[in-house]
Amino acid sequence: MSTTPDLKEQILQSHAGLIHRVVMHCNNPGSVPDIEQVLQQAEENDWTQLVATIRSIISGSREESLLAGLDNEDGIIVESILKGLQDAGTLPALETDIDSTMAAPGIAGLVHAARNGNVQALQIIANMAKQMLAAGGDMGILSGRIRPLIEGERDPDKLTEKMSDKGQKLMLDIVEELIKLEAS
Repeated sequence: MSTTPDLKEQILQSHAGLIHRVVMHCNNPGSVPDIEQVLQQAEENDWTQLVATIRSIISGSREESLLAGLDNEDGIIVESILKGLQDAGTLPALETDIDSTMAAPGIAGLVHAARNGNVQALQIIANMAKQMLAAGGDMGILSGRIRPLIEGERDPDKLTEKMSDKGQKLMLDIVEELIKLEAS
């Protein structure tokens, strides 16, 4: 059961958000506040075997045997998660049309962890920034604002300069999440 490169890429793209969330959560537990909701939603959509495997990964299992018994699509997703845990550079690119309510908590969690010296979070966010830069537009601008965020910049006017309304909303949501994280 081989998968064409195009189909594999389609699968990775359509599940990039899930893959990134699982890797972020494994590298920095608590950085993805909605991980349980995402997994429950996937279970409700009859992805029970995939969710069970992801829960094993979250619990610390990293063996290749996790791929046994998975269908082709689930196997591609799990393999991408396992590779992403070893090398963040292998993670699929995130869509450029980001929903800020979904993305802000994850990005803020990574920035917060990187600010507190978490090397893995720094590697993941550096890779994510490269992808954002390549995407251009608001994502390209956001990529250039990651370092100031890590260094503690919170001025909304500086951080949202030259962004569209949607980009500004994402940035403001990230700042709001960071302020919550820093307060706790």
